[in-house]
Amino acid sequence: MVQVNFTPNLQRHVTVPALTAAPGTLRSVLNEVFAVQPALRSYVLDDQEALRKHVSIFIDGTQIADRRTLSDEVADGAEVWVMQALSGG
Repeated sequence: MVQVNFTPNLQRHVTVPALTAAPGTLRSVLNEVFAVQPALRSYVLDDQEALRKHVSIFIDGTQIADRRTLSDEVADGAEVWVMQALSGG
């Protein structure tokens, strides 16, 4: 299984604990997460189903390469972190 974690700054919008999903593409992993927590989809993906500009996803500490189709492979036992970018001065 894959563990999917969400940083506190994203959880302030949607309460979501760490979840597990089957390994596969990042798209398939996220679809499993969205099935459990549908409100999270609009915070993570835009209307074209691509990763929002202010969201970053890391798989085992490496930032994903494919922000449009989310085709990065997520291996069994991997840890995925979904985070919202912060800005300010």
